[in-house]
Amino acid sequence: MSSHTDRHGFRFSDLIAESFQSSVQRTVIHIIFVAIAIVAVIVVQADLLGKIPTAFNWGTLGGPTQVPPPTAASPLVIASIATPATSNELSRQTDSHTNIPTRPRTDISTYTVQGGDSFTGIAAKFNLTLETLVFSNPYLNDDVHSLRPNQQLLIAPVNGVIRYVQKADSLESLAKFYKVDIDSIVNWPGNKTDLSTLKPTEPIVSKMAENSLLMIPGGTRGIVGRPVVTISKQTRYVISDAGPGQCSGGYSGGAVGSGTFAWPVSTRSVSGNNYTSVHLAVDLAAAMGQAIFAADSGVVTFAGWSNWGYGNMVVLDHGNGWQTLYAHLSQWNVGCGQSVLKGNIVGLGGSTGNSTGPHLHFEMNINGTRPNPLAYLPQ
Repeated sequence: MSSHTDRHGFRFSDLIAESFQSSVQRTVIHIIFVAIAIVAVIVVQADLLGKIPTAFNWGTLGGPTQVPPPTAASPLVIASIATPATSNELSRQTDSHTNIPTRPRTDISTYTVQGGDSFTGIAAKFNLTLETLVFSNPYLNDDVHSLRPNQQLLIAPVNGVIRYVQKADSLESLAKFYKVDIDSIVNWPGNKTDLSTLKPTEPIVSKMAENSLLMIPGGTRGIVGRPVVTISKQTRYVISDAGPGQCSGGYSGGAVGSGTFAWPVSTRSVSGNNYTSVHLAVDLAAAMGQAIFAADSGVVTFAGWSNWGYGNMVVLDHGNGWQTLYAHLSQWNVGCGQSVLKGNIVGLGGSTGNSTGPHLHFEMNINGTRPNPLAYLPQ
């Protein structure tokens, strides 16, 4: 069937075709705009623009980029690692904490004493007992108040005793003295010497040089330091090495204690050396110039400088078998033979004598024995 043509030669079939073609074009354009809008929404929600590098070197597509070392003109830039998209697959998670296994120490080391250090603090730093630290440094003479800045301390790898080998030392004598088995000395790897071929009574110097260091794990011994002498108010003799603060004694009467004690300092906390077998006292926190109070009523039997490493010191006799001692004071505020009531100021906090920082060394004595003061101070 031929198509209809008007008198000017125009055919209706051409009009229909053009109309259909225009409709299809509009539909395609509409679909393209819709698709662009959908893509734009997806890009914004996924923050894909933030993941596109700011610059891309097309010339490096053939191989890895060579990064020059950082200079002042080209600082090193560390790229961030993008978080992987969520999926149902297993993924490797970044662990920000790495557990490094702690290996036991076997070698003897050294430590330089700093200002403000205490034997208790140093021992805790290396996970050792106070006795191990003191016994392993014999030049201290078991006196924890002999600590000085810049001193070199031997640090044992484990609790025990570091021994300077002497000519008369044998495995048998050392094991007996330090209360350990011979095998604990022979088998310690840090000694780096085969002692297994030694007879128990054979001198160790046949294997190790005299004055070389020998670790005795688990070893302990008694205290060789000089105990503080009791200074009673009735005593009239002079202790030669006590220092100029010693009182003449021979006092009668005076204030008598109640047998119950108060804190000698308001801070009420231990700062420094605690009570141990080598430190029969407690070091209490006390700032420079802070008031120090009498723990109970009594009579002053020592007031002034002490030659025992305690610096400025005050001792009170409470007249009932008890004595209390206050050391490292910046000044003393009482005099010999004076009666002092509980809570009176006896001096000010300081760091005189063998001390690496301000504190109060507080000591209690009952009939010649020195118990832990913390057991008698109110909680």
